[in-house]
Amino acid sequence: PMQLLQPKTVPKRLRTSQRKPREPQMPRSLIKEIFRHFVKMTVTRDAFKVVEKCSERYFKQLSDDLEAYAHHAGRKTVEAADLEVLMRRQGLVTDKMPLNVLIENYLPLEYRKLLIPVAVSGNKVIPSK
Repeated sequence: PMQLLQPKTVPKRLRTSQRKPREPQMPRSLIKEIFRHFVKMTVTRDAFKVVEKCSERYFKQLSDDLEAYAHHAGRKTVEAADLEVLMRRQGLVTDKMPLNVLIENYLPLEYRKLLIPVAVSGNKVIPSK
């Protein structure tokens, strides 16, 4: 008797895109705006591409360091204290230049209100912790 041939089952391929997954990036317009604020002169496109690449590397390293600090502390969440320690190690925050002074000097008012506690009427502190 002849045996019926069974077709081989081939596993279905998952539809994966051929593109390499990209990491989130800062918007070019934001980098350009920040850079123009501090440079105050025209910048060629080639020079701006270098600035963009450097800022991408900087923020990648910054996020890796913050992740390492949180992991070392046994947490899964990065806290403000981690950022302050990192800025202190980079020499941006010192005894003469505390974090609050940097926030007041370089961030717009709407961000300052979110980061620096302010006492308002009724003995309330905004933002509350």
